[in-house]
Amino acid sequence: MQRRTFLTGTAALAGAALAAQTPLAFGQAKLETRKVAIAVGGKNLFYYLPLTIAERRNYFKDEGLDVEISDFAGGSQALKAAVGGSADVVSGAFEHTLLLQAQHQMFREFVLQGRAPQIVLAVSKKTMPNYKSIADLKGKKIGVTAPGSSTSIMASFVLAKGGLTAKDVSFIGVGAGAGAVAAMESGQIDALANLDPVMTKLERAGQIRVISDTRTLADTHNVFGGDMPAGCLYASQSFIDKNPNTTQALTNAMVRALKWLQTASDNDVANTVPESYLLGDRALYLAAWAHVKPAISPDGLMPADGPATSLRTLQAFDATVQGKPIDLSKTWTNDFVKQALATVKA
Repeated sequence: MQRRTFLTGTAALAGAALAAQTPLAFGQAKLETRKVAIAVGGKNLFYYLPLTIAERRNYFKDEGLDVEISDFAGGSQALKAAVGGSADVVSGAFEHTLLLQAQHQMFREFVLQGRAPQIVLAVSKKTMPNYKSIADLKGKKIGVTAPGSSTSIMASFVLAKGGLTAKDVSFIGVGAGAGAVAAMESGQIDALANLDPVMTKLERAGQIRVISDTRTLADTHNVFGGDMPAGCLYASQSFIDKNPNTTQALTNAMVRALKWLQTASDNDVANTVPESYLLGDRALYLAAWAHVKPAISPDGLMPADGPATSLRTLQAFDATVQGKPIDLSKTWTNDFVKQALATVKA
């Protein structure tokens, strides 16, 4: 009996030791830091819905994390928070990792939220009733979440395809919620690059005419010529190197949120997000969600051709990356997501 007890105890200790030594294992690895500051630009948008789900359903807490999310007017401002050191991680557009590398700052995507940008460029029916082509936007005011954000990047790319540059228009920051709606309704802007539910609200109200749409995979391929990665979690390479287990925990929570979104009912989604996200119209929110749902990544993995598509897009108009040697392999990784997919249950 003593020998059996000893062997049993030894086996238990060996198992515990193995679990402690197994890196990045769900619920086993010791976190380097529990507190993580995440910056996001326009948290109410479907673009960032997986982040909200992970927060509201306590997936971050389940991973032992104490996450503080700061919401900014646009992705470019969220990026500045991370560069400036007031945020550890950004929930934002993948292309920002490319722009940062061009400026010799190494940031890396580690879990994808969206496989289509979901950004819509539309003109005002009030101020541009006779719109015919991109050339008509010359000299006009285009509303974006914030200058330098993914909405202004998408608009700049569409302008470039139509023969214009960002200097031919004025980009006006209008945010990602009621402010954007008000700016369009009041005639303060002539066009708007924004996301749902804002764009569906304006479209249904008859305020806008859509001229470029990336809410579906097919539309995204038409605009960008391939898979265009969108929202993701990214952080400085130094943060990831210093905090691999914390990075894994963040990824676990996000992958769990992505899995939940694949099976949740539309009403479950609407019931989970804050009431303010609905913009006062639950039916509209549900309709918009049904339209953009395929744009959400089902698993968090970066598509093989995604980074190259993003780089080509920026090179079409942005002098920051034109002619610069960008090492795409250093801007993303699927390693953390693969580990999460092997261990995390919805």
